[in-house]
Amino acid sequence: MVSLRCKMIVRSVLEQLGLHIIYVDLGEVEINEVLSPYQKADLQAALLKFGLEVMEDKKSMLIEKIKNIVVEMIHYSDEPPVWNFSSYLAEKLNYDYNYLSNLFSEVKGTTIEHFIISHKIERAKELLIYNEMSLTEIADKLHYSNVAHLSNQFKKVTGLTPSFFKKMKHKRFIALENL
Repeated sequence: MVSLRCKMIVRSVLEQLGLHIIYVDLGEVEINEVLSPYQKADLQAALLKFGLEVMEDKKSMLIEKIKNIVVEMIHYSDEPPVWNFSSYLAEKLNYDYNYLSNLFSEVKGTTIEHFIISHKIERAKELLIYNEMSLTEIADKLHYSNVAHLSNQFKKVTGLTPSFFKKMKHKRFIALENL
């Protein structure tokens, strides 16, 4: 569950199944009931209709937590950017960063750093299209050392400069769920 839309879908599915929700957060759900095998199957089937699944494997859940922290930090947080993301992630999840990094790379086939960069560039695309911030403000908001660093990384990922991207008529976003 990596978007607020997913969170709303999960809440709706749980309510339709008559389950009593304690909380639904990105990547985590807590309900009052202990599910029977039939209820688990019904929940799984209902979520699959939306491309979502129930995860009970601890490693998969940890990967989802990493993804959710990155998404929350880049797309939904108005707090100042995290300067040392590896320390932040290790502290937040209470695991050694090397373990988290190796697990993420093994399961996702990419590094946490590349995952973060992908999300930062998607967020930069959003901000460029909304045209409410200058490139300098976007670089600052996404914690780039300067505009040149953002521009170079943007071009490396998209093949386009930020200014050319902004001028394009048909802009494409990658759904957060697909990153």
